[in-house]
Amino acid sequence: MVKSGARLLGTALCVALMAGCGGGSQKEPPLENFTAEQIYQRGEYELEARTKPDRAIRYFSEVERLYPYTEWAKRALIMQAYSYHKAKDYEEARGAAQRFLDFYPGDEDAAYAQYLLALSYYDQIDEVGRDQGLTFQALQALRVVIEDYPESEYAQSAILKFDLAFDHLAAKEMEIGRYYLKRGHYTAAINRFRTVVEDFQTTTHTAEALHRLVESYLALGLVNEAQTAGAILGHNYRSSPFYEDSYKLLTGRGLSMEAKGDSWLSKVYRQMIRGEWL
Repeated sequence: MVKSGARLLGTALCVALMAGCGGGSQKEPPLENFTAEQIYQRGEYELEARTKPDRAIRYFSEVERLYPYTEWAKRALIMQAYSYHKAKDYEEARGAAQRFLDFYPGDEDAAYAQYLLALSYYDQIDEVGRDQGLTFQALQALRVVIEDYPESEYAQSAILKFDLAFDHLAAKEMEIGRYYLKRGHYTAAINRFRTVVEDFQTTTHTAEALHRLVESYLALGLVNEAQTAGAILGHNYRSSPFYEDSYKLLTGRGLSMEAKGDSWLSKVYRQMIRGEWL
C-alpha cells in the first residue's frame, strides 16, 4: 500500500516538516500548513524508512482530522489500522479497521480492512491462556473475509489462518481433557474429548481424542462406548499411532474394535462410517 517513492518524498518532507531532520533546534511547523498529501507522505516515511509506526500513526491521524471526507483521509485511515497493528496495538488496530469498514464498506480496500481486523484477533491467540474468546472472534472475523471477499488476495491466507485457529481450539480442549484424564476425572475428560470428536472432526486432534475416549471409558468400565470409539478410530485413522495404542488396550482385555450399544458415539459412528445422518 505504500508508494515506491515514499522514501524520497519522505526525506524531502522531513526537511519541510522538521526544518532539517537533524537540526533538532527548531520546532516542527504546524501541520495545518501542509497539504493532506504531504502529511500522508510523512507518515509513510516514518513507517517505512524509519520503521516507527507510533510516529506514523500521528501523521495518518492528522490527515483524517485535518482533511476529513477526502481521498487522503480514507487512505490515511487504512494506514492507521496497518500502523497500529504493526505497533501491536491490536485494540486500536481493530478500531481503525472497523471505522474504515463503517465509512467505506464498498471500497477496494475493505477486504484488507476486514483482514487487518481479523489479524488483530488472530495474532493474540498465543497470548491467551484458557480463555478462548479471542480465538472465536478471530474465527468469526476470518470467516467474513472468506465469505464476503472470496476473490480478494487475502482470502487464501484467511482460510489457512482459519484452519489454524480452529485447530488451536481443538488443541485447548485436548489439553484440558488430558489434564482431567491424568487426575482420574474421567467424566470431565470425556466431555472435552467428545467436543473434539463432535465439533472439531476436521482438525489434527480427532484421532487422539478417540483414543483418550477409549482410555476414559475403559477406566469407567463402559466397554461398549470404548469399543465404539475404537471402531471409529480403526476405520478413519488406522495409520495413526493412536490406533495401535487403542487396539492394544481393547484386545488386551478381550474386546474388539466394533460399534456397540446406542451411545452418542454410536450416532457418530453411523454418521461418519455409514453416512446415516437421520
